[in-house]
Amino acid sequence: MMKNNMEDIDQLIKETLTQEEAKFYEELDEQSLLGMVGGLFNTRNKWVIIMMFIVNIVAFVIFVYCLIQFLNTDTTNELIKWGLAGFFCILITSMLKLYSWMQMDKNALLREIKRLELQVSSLAGKISS
Repeated sequence: MMKNNMEDIDQLIKETLTQEEAKFYEELDEQSLLGMVGGLFNTRNKWVIIMMFIVNIVAFVIFVYCLIQFLNTDTTNELIKWGLAGFFCILITSMLKLYSWMQMDKNALLREIKRLELQVSSLAGKISS
């Protein structure tokens, strides 16, 4: 029932918008996960996102190396060193992933705010006419 109401509301909004506004409104629709990841690279700070992805890949490769070394050693000191290094790499990877997810959430919220702004401006135009 809720989905049907949302579709009805979306249809009413599209009917009140001009053709150009309706096209813009369609672009603001909810994205898939891959679309959201791609949206990270469409911001002013895309160089930061690119650097984060590079660091993330490097940290994961180092983690795999640390894991292999951890499994191939017998001395306790070496186990502790490789275990801590691997833990640190996973920590870096987790924090960078968390930051990326927060950016994707921020972009989704901005898209919804733009949709609301468009709806409010459309309604204000109808009221003043």
